[in-house]
Order: sequence, then C-alpha cells, then structure tokens
Amino acid sequence: MAQHPRYRVKRVYDAPDAADGRRVLVDRLWPRGISKQQAAIDEWAKDVTPSNELRKWYHADPQTRRAEFERRYRIELADDEHREGLARLRAEAAAGVLTLVTATRDPDHSHVPVLLGELGETPRGDGR
Repeated sequence: MAQHPRYRVKRVYDAPDAADGRRVLVDRLWPRGISKQQAAIDEWAKDVTPSNELRKWYHADPQTRRAEFERRYRIELADDEHREGLARLRAEAAAGVLTLVTATRDPDHSHVPVLLGELGETPRGDGR
C-alpha cells in the first residue's frame, strides 16, 4: 500500500515502530491471533469502518462487487456517525503521523483506499 503525506497504512501483523505515530485500527472486527499488546493500537475506530452487512456482502464476492462496495461504503461514510469519526481522524493526522492499521491481507483491495479518499488523501501506487 502506498504511503500518504498525513497517513500511513500498515497491517496489524507488521511490527509497530516509532515512526508510526498514533496507531488506529480501522477494521470492524478485532484481528485474530493478535493481543492488544502486540497490536500496539492507540484507538479502535469502528465508526469509520464498513457496516457488518456491507463487509460480509463484499467478502462473498470481492472480484465482482468492488465498484458497488466502494459506492455503498461512501454512502455509509456520509452519515453522522461516520462523519464524526472521519473528522476525528483528520484532526489526529493534523497533529502528527497517523497510521491506519488493518488486518486485511491486501490493503490496496480493501476498504482502506476508500477511507483514505474520504479523509482527503488520494491513494497512489508510486510508493511515495
């Protein structure tokens, strides 16, 4: 996953480091096999994740449902609860490095690029 000026993205299974700044889990479910100490999470932001229904629907067929998943997730992100969570993450990123942490095997093909887009970051594939 490409890194962004205000946001970093890491898998929860990768070792945390000092450059991560504030670490925020952006998954609806707690990652299997990871203790809270191992994850080194500062915040669990369930309020910016896809709903259980949307998450389950997408995972049933991610190959063909990607575009519709992105559309539906953006609609969810527009509600009051999600907007408040997005505003909180933007404020935290303005104060310093913010690392979005996920258990997703392939963050580039998950909800994370959509979330970054809504946070005002355009996902880039150039690794900068």
